[in-house]
Amino acid sequence: MAHIDLGVDETEFPGIRGPMKYRPVTGKPMLELAETLLRGPLSLPTADRELIAAYVSGLNDCTYCCSAHSAFAAALLDEGMTLVDQVRADLDNAPVSAKLRALLHIAGAVQRSGREVTPGLVEVARNEGATDEEIHDTVLIAAAFCMVNRYVDGLGTFAPTDPKFYDETAQRVISVGYRNTV
Repeated sequence: MAHIDLGVDETEFPGIRGPMKYRPVTGKPMLELAETLLRGPLSLPTADRELIAAYVSGLNDCTYCCSAHSAFAAALLDEGMTLVDQVRADLDNAPVSAKLRALLHIAGAVQRSGREVTPGLVEVARNEGATDEEIHDTVLIAAAFCMVNRYVDGLGTFAPTDPKFYDETAQRVISVGYRNTV
């Protein structure tokens, strides 16, 4: 159970959903941010954005967010969870485009520290075809998920262990978006 009483059944509102119910004044803008970053009209395909969120959440050892966004990315990718698992296990040998690999390296640098994003990493991404908007959006998604991961884990929220939960949630998010999931 969470470190504080969230006033909800955590099995019904696990992970970030419990804190969002607990504090709607902060939950609403966080849902708007998730909707914008992961589904809004940004430069990268939605599946790539979800993969960035899953990758960063995995590096942060955030079980709830990694499981959720891995399921969301898998539902959007032709290769499904197989590709998500390959990226998370061995990015350099995963069968993704060189551009996406370079962007994921930037996301990993953000996860360690914003100062780890070097001109060299940015140059590699540009050389692989990444635009400044794609680099920007990658950095913002990675930074936002570091915050969200720390929020979820800092409150000690409940994370379901059944992958079916995350698969069902993925279908709901894909059909109605983030705003309608709490």
